[in-house]
Amino acid sequence: MEKLFHLKEHGTNVRTEIIAGITTFLTMAYIIFLNPTVIGHETTGMADTAVVTATCVGAAIGTWLIGWLSNYPMAQAPGLGLNAVFAYTLCLQFKLSAPAALAAVFIGGVFFILLTVTGARKAIVEAIPFSLKKAISAGIGLFIAMIGFSNSGIVVAGSGTLVDLASFTEPTVILALFGLIITTILVIQKVKAGIFIGMIATAVVGNICQFVFNIDMGITAPTSWAPTVDFSMFGKCFTGFGELFSAPIASILAVLITLLLVDMFDTIGTLIGAADKAGYLDENGNLPGIERAMLADALATSIGAVFGTSTVTTYVESTSGIAAGGRTGLTSTVTGACFALALVASPLVGLVPSAATSPILIIVGIMMCASLKDIDWGDLEIAFPCFFTLVGMPFFWSITDGIAFGFISFVIVKVARAKFKEVHPLMYTVVALFILMYVLAGLQALGKI
Repeated sequence: MEKLFHLKEHGTNVRTEIIAGITTFLTMAYIIFLNPTVIGHETTGMADTAVVTATCVGAAIGTWLIGWLSNYPMAQAPGLGLNAVFAYTLCLQFKLSAPAALAAVFIGGVFFILLTVTGARKAIVEAIPFSLKKAISAGIGLFIAMIGFSNSGIVVAGSGTLVDLASFTEPTVILALFGLIITTILVIQKVKAGIFIGMIATAVVGNICQFVFNIDMGITAPTSWAPTVDFSMFGKCFTGFGELFSAPIASILAVLITLLLVDMFDTIGTLIGAADKAGYLDENGNLPGIERAMLADALATSIGAVFGTSTVTTYVESTSGIAAGGRTGLTSTVTGACFALALVASPLVGLVPSAATSPILIIVGIMMCASLKDIDWGDLEIAFPCFFTLVGMPFFWSITDGIAFGFISFVIVKVARAKFKEVHPLMYTVVALFILMYVLAGLQALGKI
């Protein structure tokens, strides 16, 4: 164990690492129940049991990879925000089937592997202005929160307005509000695994209401309590290549750009944030060996797609295990083992209603908005592109369009001010791709291509 993880060198021991690994798992375990509500049968057509299996396997393998390749106490799983891109952008907006969307995720992972080993991925990230990176994170947070409000029924389509506050006479809305309140209290009180505990408490209340007091809470009782390890989506990504590449070039380009940009910023931001908590950053704020961590992330993305889940990425909840004393890849090894054991959780998925998982989306959205404090809103050259990025995602119901409007407006502002050199050449390239994407989409709509 010492030879593998260098425990003494990092001032830790096996007991501490095991406790840290379990802590990280408990903090992240909500994704097992939440992921099927985002990319399950209602949005993508994939069976919820298949999504649970793919989520657990993808998280286990990804977490083991990052622990073993980098020896950092990080954990991976299908990412919040990234699963929203998969469901709401790839499947619903671009009309791709689940196998085709998985094919896009697989290709994105392979592309990231190539970018990582060549060092290009790091160069691309450094080309994006700091303020826009922060706005992207917050924008995804708002988008996730909006999905949570919608799924819970708290926000509905209005009569004469785009949105409206729901009636509090609906039992599911009341349950969602209860979940939001209890989970918020637990998180603010810094209770370990507070998000997970809040979700379970809300689910328990919902089950009591439905099965004891006969109040419909949208809960589906399992037909069997036997664990269902469902590998029905395994390898389906390879059958989706034909559909993906038969789509109009504008759609293919939009899909790949979406996955490239969103996954890139999510991963880098999480790695740096978690590493800062663990004290791994050097004097220049860089993470030694970040390439190995990014390689693990890229490999996990492609492997996750093969098993049938959306992009696997590093989780900010890794900081919970770090706070518990985790300092090496042994923490990750334990967390990955917990996800593997969680495969038996499939019969419980139907007992966790959307009213219990929706508050998680709202709270995670709030947490992601913390990056807004790092944006200089008094400087209009910064405020304009950041604002378009921030509000574009929830208003356009598209993470892609939010990023595109932010990047394009950034270049327009800098060019208008004759500050050409303040725009990295790679930014001009990315913006050109976004403009091309919209031009091709317009031509397709007009029937010209």
